[in-house]
Amino acid sequence: MAIEIERKFLVSGDGWMDESTGSAALRQGYLSTSAKATVRIRIVDDVRAVLTLKGPSAGISRAEFEYDIPLDEGLALLEMARPNVVEKRRHVVPHAGLVWEVDVFEGAHAGLVMAEVELTSVDQTIALPDWVGWEVSHDDRYANASLSRNPGVPPLDPDAA
Repeated sequence: MAIEIERKFLVSGDGWMDESTGSAALRQGYLSTSAKATVRIRIVDDVRAVLTLKGPSAGISRAEFEYDIPLDEGLALLEMARPNVVEKRRHVVPHAGLVWEVDVFEGAHAGLVMAEVELTSVDQTIALPDWVGWEVSHDDRYANASLSRNPGVPPLDPDAA
């Protein structure tokens, strides 16, 4: 079984920009966000469609299955997911031997910038870049599935109510 182990942070500066090695435009639609599973369709640069199924979170890990599907089917699924769609540009930023993904949100979530890093184990030690701020790995308000249901930017200070 495929397992995703991921930590997520708000971005507090733009120091990552000079380190970015590439980016892609992402549109993500959420077909289901139940307690048992999240079903997402992602369109990458309008040329690739990926269907993703994620199980419930257990800390920072969960089961994840991804499948490339025909683009025309992906676009049809994206329409089915509306209005639960998130738009962002994802930047790839290598740092201290890991690949960070910095998401600059657009549309209803413009102004939100988050970074995530995938790990090989839940207790893996990482060197945090100086451009990351608060960790929001355990705060559901910052999950893309939650963002898709809630237009607007969540607090840039997670401790704010």
